[in-house]
Amino acid sequence: MHDIIDTAVAAGSFKTLATALTAANLVDTLKGAGPFTVFAPTDEAFAKLPAGTVESLLNDIPKLTAILTYHVVAGKVMAADVMTMDGQSAKTVNGATLAISTKDGVKLGGTATVVTTDIACTNGVIHVIDSVLIPS
Repeated sequence: MHDIIDTAVAAGSFKTLATALTAANLVDTLKGAGPFTVFAPTDEAFAKLPAGTVESLLNDIPKLTAILTYHVVAGKVMAADVMTMDGQSAKTVNGATLAISTKDGVKLGGTATVVTTDIACTNGVIHVIDSVLIPS
């Protein structure tokens, strides 16, 4: 079993996320002891953003960092735990809260759907999402 970063890199579908985490200097944090719960957008999720968004974020590290830390919750939250949280919210590492709905699958922030759950890592868990979460 690997840590969150190595697991995401090995999966091959998180190249944009890995690039963004490197640019924002968050790799060492997510290789740390944790535990962390990461809602990881796929490369396809990043591709849904308007043209030029990823490039402009890579040049705006504070904004990029705020977005990336909005995808991380302290602690290890498994899918079974999330299923009991309909209508609640989780506090993210960036300090904002993320709304959770379990009515039609699991939706976060009203926009992202969890497509794969409970990818166990040595320092937490990854849940794959189909959209990038943008804090309001």
